[in-house]
Amino acid sequence: MTETPELLSTYDAQLRDRVPEPLPKGVRVERDGPLVRFFGLFGANGGGFISYRDLDGLDGASVDELIARQVRVFAGRGEHFEWKLHGHDQPSDLPQRLRRAGFVPEDEETVMIASAHVLVSPPLLPEGVSLREVTDRPDLDRIDALERAVWGDDHAPLGAALAAERDADPDAIAIVVAEAGDLVVCASWVRFERGTDFATLWGGATLPAWRRRGIYSAAVAYRVNMAVAHGFRYIEVDASSDSRPILERLGFLPVTTTTPYVWSPQTIRQ
Repeated sequence: MTETPELLSTYDAQLRDRVPEPLPKGVRVERDGPLVRFFGLFGANGGGFISYRDLDGLDGASVDELIARQVRVFAGRGEHFEWKLHGHDQPSDLPQRLRRAGFVPEDEETVMIASAHVLVSPPLLPEGVSLREVTDRPDLDRIDALERAVWGDDHAPLGAALAAERDADPDAIAIVVAEAGDLVVCASWVRFERGTDFATLWGGATLPAWRRRGIYSAAVAYRVNMAVAHGFRYIEVDASSDSRPILERLGFLPVTTTTPYVWSPQTIRQ
């Protein structure tokens, strides 16, 4: 079995600063030193995203200036953005530096990785529930309705973003819903990270009344089997505190944490 340090090293090298090609319509990327700066990932909602493999050994005032440049860029656009911080990032005081620059941390997640072949199994669903890959916009809009039911009306719409991603590269993403009759009870998707050993799992929101019935685990199995059929070696998930115990039971290993640090224009008006 691959040891955790090797998994983390492979994850850092292959996924951290990866830029998908082709990009969805309206998405643009710039590089600023070690950083990859994304614009337009969230469609009409605006906003941006910062990723990187590492900070090239920068520390002290150099890190503060790098952070300040990102703030100036997005402040000039009047947009919020996310800096995706990992638990093993250096310098060790990076979280404090982000906070001082006005970033607010959201919930921490755990980066979980497993060898794909270890996870292969048939999806086991409760009676009356089925899994189906979806591609059409009406089905993607049904996912929006599910997400609002689970997270509330302020949840950013996903349908348009998923549609744009599929339009750009239909072979790079598969979107799966679990249905009980006409009701979508769980929605998830898998990204096939071309040029890497990884497929990555996303989503998995499940209606409260349908939890603890094995639907989330079945959706994981369904997508893992797709990834194996595509020849991917590893499966990666950014796991919430609710999902982590399930994934550990399935065979995933925790390798690091990730926390979204979010800056918004309201910061400079306070």
